[in-house]
Amino acid sequence: MTRVRVHNLSISLDGFAAGEPQSLETPMGHAGQQLHTWMFGTRFGAAMMGGDSGSTGIDDAFAQQHEHGFGVEIMGANKFGPPGWQDDADWRGWWGDNPPFHTPVYVLTHRPRASIVMDGGTTFHFVDASAAKALDLAKEAAGDLDVRIGGGADVVRQFLAARLVDHMHVVQVPIVLGRGSHLWSGLEGLEADYDVEVVASPSGVTHLTFEKKTP
Repeated sequence: MTRVRVHNLSISLDGFAAGEPQSLETPMGHAGQQLHTWMFGTRFGAAMMGGDSGSTGIDDAFAQQHEHGFGVEIMGANKFGPPGWQDDADWRGWWGDNPPFHTPVYVLTHRPRASIVMDGGTTFHFVDASAAKALDLAKEAAGDLDVRIGGGADVVRQFLAARLVDHMHVVQVPIVLGRGSHLWSGLEGLEADYDVEVVASPSGVTHLTFEKKTP
């Protein structure tokens, strides 16, 4: 059975998953790399950067789950590119010719364009659709594998509001951003529909997992 999962979503103590303003030069706004320092220190993060070192403790064990069992990713327009990328016909994402997804990726945007076939099995499809409709498309493409909701916070929030997420891994980083892209807005009472577990890491971050309760 296909499940809908979120992994490695880093937020500040006040619930922001990115700072502002976001741009080509500052993809995470005033947050910089602070939200993801924990991940870059792991073996998973080092491999993302082309290295082979990094820790193998709690943080790495959680981070590695990002890679397992997925047939499709859904992401928002702000993850695919900086504000205004829709006006650049040559923009093909942040990740070069061989993006790290290796699956179909559905990009939610109010300005769809033709699909882009990349090296390594990634194809970006651009759709103007609700969370439920996008998920129908993604599940059809995923087959027996799972669907990853890749972010940003606005997209994850839409899927949570519709209770379409089966499993979510959030990493709370001990910083206060004060402004930016907020995860929890409008999700009052979310915890009633999920079993929540908390694991503290020696790195200072806290891993929270949300598992959707069986009706």
